[in-house]
Amino acid sequence: MKRVYNFSAGPAVLPVSVLERARDEMLDYRGSGMSVMEMSHRSKEYMAIIAQSEALLRQLMGIGDDYAVLFLQGGASLQFTMIPMNLITDPATQSADYVMTGSWSEKAFAEAKKIFSDVRVAATTKSVNYCRIPTQAELTLNPNAAYVHITSNNTIFGTEYQEIPDTGSVPLIADASSNILSRSVDVSRYGMIYAGAQKNLGPSGVTVVIVRKDLLGRKANLPAMLDYQVQAKDGSMYNTPPTYAIYILGLVLEWVKEQGGVAVIEQRNVAKANKLYDAIDASGFYLCPTEKASRSRMNVPFTIAKAELTDPFLAGAKAAGLVTLKGHRSVGGMRASIYNAMPEEGVDALIAFMREFERVNG
Repeated sequence: MKRVYNFSAGPAVLPVSVLERARDEMLDYRGSGMSVMEMSHRSKEYMAIIAQSEALLRQLMGIGDDYAVLFLQGGASLQFTMIPMNLITDPATQSADYVMTGSWSEKAFAEAKKIFSDVRVAATTKSVNYCRIPTQAELTLNPNAAYVHITSNNTIFGTEYQEIPDTGSVPLIADASSNILSRSVDVSRYGMIYAGAQKNLGPSGVTVVIVRKDLLGRKANLPAMLDYQVQAKDGSMYNTPPTYAIYILGLVLEWVKEQGGVAVIEQRNVAKANKLYDAIDASGFYLCPTEKASRSRMNVPFTIAKAELTDPFLAGAKAAGLVTLKGHRSVGGMRASIYNAMPEEGVDALIAFMREFERVNG
């Protein structure tokens, strides 16, 4: 079997060594005589798995003891609801600020509006089709807001924050689903970071929430499953957690550590992204719609000047073993998602195909 280079925005490529280890441990996890999928989440073996996963994440991201680390369900989309439910304690006097940078920030804002109508757009670049991140000067922040919400990387539009916005004493909340662990982050500057696992952390089914402990328990009588304090108190085990997804997440974290940690991964990501953007910029045949200062290292959208060549490009790429390159329907063109597990060889193969396609069709 020949593996393809999978440029999917998510669920996304996983390290081959992680898949091989999961295969080898599928029927008998380390002498237990059973698969992780069959284990009680209360068993000694599984409790060690989830504890190790948390410890590795704390180590790799430099997460202090003043933060809780939760492994939840429902994806980032459920967090869109949980955040305002937990953090807006007095809707009569409080609001929340949302920075709009794409489809996912729009969805987060829309869900918050269902919980409390007084949520604000602090800045937006929708008028330019979200081709860039708002600058600090463009933010109109409420100093009394319960929190400021950003989407740190935008998969559809290919933009990413290069500098963390200054929100003063107001907690900064970041949906980091598509760039968590891809670059070094000062966790202490955030009130909360959350991420669906299916891009850089593992398979779909588990959502990581890193939340400052002083933000827990701000609201009484919440539904237990939607209460961060309950989830933290019960160690993410108020109900049965997504056990196998957390196990794979732990293997991915071990892989990141073996590579040399986040700093090494970041260097690789910079090199991969620079190669691909340079190839696009050097060609009048391909175009990148995002402003250079806002370009994402994880998701690279591009179009062909002759739009009618898009479908032939995608078909030829698939035949060459370069798959899931179709851009989101709201943007069109192509999108190469080059997350942590995408090897540089995959980017090289894509660039080689792009150049040959341009030579034949340019």
